[in-house]
Amino acid sequence: MNTINVERQRRGVSPWRVLGWGGAIALILTPLVAMQFSREVNWDETDFIVATIIFGIVGGLIELAVRLSSNWFFRIGALFAVLAGFMLVWANLAIGMIGNEDNAVNLWFGAVLFIAIVGSIASRFRGSILPFAMFLAGALQVAIGIFAGILGSDMRGGKFTIVLSVAWFMASFFFWYARQKRKA
Repeated sequence: MNTINVERQRRGVSPWRVLGWGGAIALILTPLVAMQFSREVNWDETDFIVATIIFGIVGGLIELAVRLSSNWFFRIGALFAVLAGFMLVWANLAIGMIGNEDNAVNLWFGAVLFIAIVGSIASRFRGSILPFAMFLAGALQVAIGIFAGILGSDMRGGKFTIVLSVAWFMASFFFWYARQKRKA
């Protein structure tokens, strides 16, 4: 066995990993429990499969961020970025950010995710592009909220979109700060 595996065995299982994955499982099972007590919650197999895939991706990305850097500011930035992407996808699938889930404007949010993903890959998850990409993702989400929501047809959805964009800006700040700390 190599020294990394020996060290992992000594440390045991991280309580954060147990809490994270256990929380994801609990969130996936919550609708199943709720369906036993209310007819208002009505998930089918597809809903559970999609939720499991989304939570698996979120958990995997958070684990990747933890492994990529020991810098806590980077990790917090990654957490905000992953949660921003999760909230964007989840809200659009569940109810739609602007109008309902069938509103074509909601497809514009794909560009927000595209910017965040391409920026992350282009920066190799470390470079100066990363804070800029997260800031740009947040700015585009705000623009969609203003023009398609507030000035468009859905004031409530526009405000909701803008509030959720704060997570992209927080990610940008923490990635920027992690970079400054690394330079110092």
